[in-house]
Amino acid sequence: MPAWIPYTLLRLALFGGTFALVYVLLAPYALPAMMAPLLAALAAVIVSLTVSYIFFPTLRNRVAAEFAASRERSRQKAGVPSSDERGPDERAEDLD
Repeated sequence: MPAWIPYTLLRLALFGGTFALVYVLLAPYALPAMMAPLLAALAAVIVSLTVSYIFFPTLRNRVAAEFAASRERSRQKAGVPSSDERGPDERAEDLD
């Protein structure tokens, strides 16, 4: 299974759990109509980002490595050498 699937599911679970918890905690307060969901979403984004960044670096690194390998495979399929990052104009200038 690709590493991005469990990483994405983990991030979504963190987001959903934090959103539900904050939304329930804000329910007793008299807030304007869309303020409670907005605050809950903001808190959920911050918590899911920081928790996944701090506690799941190995999974995040696996996702990054898989994306890099996929990009390298597509470059090889297109016939672009991976060591030369210059564009066609830059390569033409170097020939002079």
